[in-house]
Amino acid sequence: MMPLIPLTVTLVALGTAAPWALAKDEVSSDGVKVEEMSALRKLVPEEELEAAAAQQYLEMKNQAAQHRALAPADNPQLQRLNAIAKKLIPHAERWNPRARQWKWEVSLIGSKEINAFCMPGGKIAFFSGILNQLKLTDDEVAIVMGHEIAHALREHGRERVAKSGLASAGAKIAGIGLSALLGIDPNLAGAATGGVANLTMLKFSRDDETEADLVGLDIVARAGYDPRAGIALWRKMAMVQKNESLQWLSTHPAGKARIAEIQRHLPTVMPLYAKAKGVPQSSLPPYKSNVEGITPIHR
Repeated sequence: MMPLIPLTVTLVALGTAAPWALAKDEVSSDGVKVEEMSALRKLVPEEELEAAAAQQYLEMKNQAAQHRALAPADNPQLQRLNAIAKKLIPHAERWNPRARQWKWEVSLIGSKEINAFCMPGGKIAFFSGILNQLKLTDDEVAIVMGHEIAHALREHGRERVAKSGLASAGAKIAGIGLSALLGIDPNLAGAATGGVANLTMLKFSRDDETEADLVGLDIVARAGYDPRAGIALWRKMAMVQKNESLQWLSTHPAGKARIAEIQRHLPTVMPLYAKAKGVPQSSLPPYKSNVEGITPIHR
């Protein structure tokens, strides 16, 4: 099996948009409720955005493969990620019907970066640093993946493209304009980077981050993963941040307010989790993380 060799990359949780004008805002009587998506996103052709994202994702994978940093299909951690994605994806189309057409894909890149992202069209990537340094449980991996998928389903990146004035873009969407907007070096696949992917950060608004948290919790709970793991995840992030700067936190601000928002919505998503597990909510045990210092979460 090909070993994962760290690749010097700065790629940040793009969580970019999945384009679809008919994405749902209130999908059922249970689960979380969110505001309507911005009509501005309709100015950007979803097919062109997805095609550009697919191309850039392929270029990133090719570059990682050249540096022996792309995990092969038999890598246990990649298999783990695929298994979790397989459980989450069936619950995506309730938030965006176009998701059923996406060619979903999960990649694992060997890098110390604490990072993950989902691009338009369901292109997901995790960096080994987020798994290894945070010692993520399956529930916590699901929280990260659900959050990034939610950014795509709620078309946050598509809206950002529209607001940037690139809506007319045919060629721009497939070229440097979109690359820069999504934080991707247009020379990613070329020799100009010296074989090192140079990607910058895409920062969503506070409202986008909150929405991705909530929609992600809904998806995770329906898939049978414990939404309380979100609290443990952000507590882990805070613990690790004391020792180093985290790229993921630069685009996903943490803090007590974020944890409080998750806690506030647990009464909405915990019944979904209990239903997925096939047990009464009252019989659910506390969520226990795997790191000393994080107390069991009962709510």
